[in-house]
Amino acid sequence: MTTTKHRSLLDGLDEFVAEQLQLWKGVGAAVAVIHKDEVIWQKGYGYRDLESKLEVTPHTLFAIGSSTKAFTATTAAMLVDQELLKWDTPVKTYMEDFKMFDPVATERLTIRDMLCHRSGLPRHEMIWYNSARTREELVNALQYLEPNEDFRNKWQYQNLMYMTAGYLVGKLKETSWEKLVQDHLFGPLGMKSSLFSVDQMQLQPDFAAPYMEKDGEHLRIPYRNIDAVGPAGSINSNLEDMIAWLRLQLNQGQHDGQQLVSKEQMEELYSPQMPCDSPFQGPELPVSTYGLGWFIEPYRGHQLIHHGGAIDGFSSQVAFMPEEEIGIVVLCNTNGSIIPYTVTFNIMDRLLGKEPVDWSGKLAKLMGGEESPESEVTETQDTLDPQAKPAASTEEREDEVKAEPLDRPITTYVGIYNHSGYGEMSIQQKEDGLEAIFNDMEMPMEYTGNDTFSVLLVLFGLKITFTFQMDEQNKARSISIPFLMEPGTKPIEFTKKSAE
Repeated sequence: MTTTKHRSLLDGLDEFVAEQLQLWKGVGAAVAVIHKDEVIWQKGYGYRDLESKLEVTPHTLFAIGSSTKAFTATTAAMLVDQELLKWDTPVKTYMEDFKMFDPVATERLTIRDMLCHRSGLPRHEMIWYNSARTREELVNALQYLEPNEDFRNKWQYQNLMYMTAGYLVGKLKETSWEKLVQDHLFGPLGMKSSLFSVDQMQLQPDFAAPYMEKDGEHLRIPYRNIDAVGPAGSINSNLEDMIAWLRLQLNQGQHDGQQLVSKEQMEELYSPQMPCDSPFQGPELPVSTYGLGWFIEPYRGHQLIHHGGAIDGFSSQVAFMPEEEIGIVVLCNTNGSIIPYTVTFNIMDRLLGKEPVDWSGKLAKLMGGEESPESEVTETQDTLDPQAKPAASTEEREDEVKAEPLDRPITTYVGIYNHSGYGEMSIQQKEDGLEAIFNDMEMPMEYTGNDTFSVLLVLFGLKITFTFQMDEQNKARSISIPFLMEPGTKPIEFTKKSAE
């Protein structure tokens, strides 16, 4: 659906989106644009289901990933309006048993700190990814996760902190984060199709399947249920509903004459809190900051507020320019795709009347022109997708590790290993060697010498190193695993459980 009033500004957009889908090997995309409170573009492109040749429509549901974070920050703003919460009161005031590894963070951490990513914690994604643990169990595990930076010292993107913020706002209202968003945002905004789980999404009449590109082919991949960390990224939505969400931003918290969130608290969400990383930095985007649930950057001299999302097989971008009354949402069902960014920037250039920047070329160049730069973008901008972590270089992933003969009996390594925060890791003997099992993920192990194994994380297509430590009896005592990739992080140590 388009309107004639602004059609000329977006002349050629259809061709541009089609070109981006082809260039970046995207399966499907949905694009909506608001200008001066009018929906001037609302279209689906490509396929929501490639095998059945079902096309994307404005009703097609996509996982929006970390674009969910702005919803979580907005529920916190609502509680601030209701005087149930203060941005700068320690979380421990509201949750007495709350505990972090760092005693200073335990006593001082506020919901503002959580929502602007300055807790001192690195990602620690593997604690929740594919885990069967509940939200409450994950919140309780925070006390065992080591920081790599001093509290409030540095911006570090953190999904567990958003999960905890959502857990807190639900607790303060004696309900769940999901019910709070449903009753106070989805309901009033008329977001009737939006929901919180990919399990629910697959019961709807119009939803997208997740894909990734492998060896030049589109590979359909499983949906990833991330309900436990929902406040960090579990919302599924479509163009129609996300238009209502964008309008709430452009109308300063007002919807149909009703002020859902005060203008004062909306301004708080849009206020820069921390300088942060951006893969887009350059003359167009000279500085990047993070507010509460939003990135805030000047784009070609205009204030841009936005947040992207990435979870298995999906990527998204929600962006608006308050002064120019421009709002854009781009949803895509291709893993870690760059398309939501290149399309969003192109639309902004058109509506601002500027010569479009070749973001595709820029980003391809950034990555050396060898492969699409999804990992770079999703890692800094939003990610919920561990594939987007800079865990290993392409060369490292492609290198075949030559298996060495074991220096010890294979049973030396077999057993259950535990980490207080991460939980249990099982090392099992199989017909063809050893296999590690963690969070129901099966990971083949190849010996490389010196009690060290190269371990394939099948879901992520990369290898990491497991190093075993021995006790005085030459029995395995623990495993050291570099699950964290941020500077200054230590390997995660799993200790072997006793025979009992």
